[in-house]
Amino acid sequence: MSDNTTHFGFQKVNESEKARKVADVFDSVASRYDLMNDLMSGGLHRLWKAFTIAQSGVREGSRVLDIAGGTGDLSLAFAKKVGKSGQVVLTDINDAMLSRGRDRLLDKGYPVPATQCNAEFIPFKDDTFDCVTVAFGLRNMTHKDHALAEMRRVLKPGGRLLVLEFSHVWKPLAPLYDFYSFNVIPKVGQLVTQDAASYQYLAESIRMHPDQETLKGIMESVGLEKVEYFNLSLGIVALHRGYKF
Repeated sequence: MSDNTTHFGFQKVNESEKARKVADVFDSVASRYDLMNDLMSGGLHRLWKAFTIAQSGVREGSRVLDIAGGTGDLSLAFAKKVGKSGQVVLTDINDAMLSRGRDRLLDKGYPVPATQCNAEFIPFKDDTFDCVTVAFGLRNMTHKDHALAEMRRVLKPGGRLLVLEFSHVWKPLAPLYDFYSFNVIPKVGQLVTQDAASYQYLAESIRMHPDQETLKGIMESVGLEKVEYFNLSLGIVALHRGYKF
């Protein structure tokens, strides 16, 4: 693949096009995003996110940056943990998703700052946050290494980066998982959001995302240390955690 092309699912596109195409996906599905997450995962995404919170080390007074935070599941949980002495910042590159997340948090009594930004250019100073998280957003980023380096930059020394993402499933389960991903999910997406194509992209983007060991290596290559990962639901999802020292 040349320097100015990247993957959008199974397609090759110019790097300049990918952000727009991803934005189109999330503009289309934002209003039904939470419902589709529950339907696609059978509610398991809630357990995956709860595990992420448990592994974060976040406590009263912590400062947390939620990258690609979408409709705010993690931000809401973190806001409850950090209390009035802490701070959570919700970010997303997509305005439709960010607006839904911000409004949802406000409705629940948590006026969390919301910032629209590209994760490859995070608008915060070095050594700002105790914890940075990105849940189901990294695979949509054009330059994953640049984004991870930015996340590391804004961490305080001793801070943790947590990456929750679809990963490579246990091989004996792969045929069934492939059938579900490419035949069932797009049909459900069509019924619920009138948009099968966005959920076809979802299935394809998962297959193009680095496997568990490769992502661990990328995180180490940008300077994160003590990187480890936890396979969840037989590797359908993995949580990677790394530290900045």
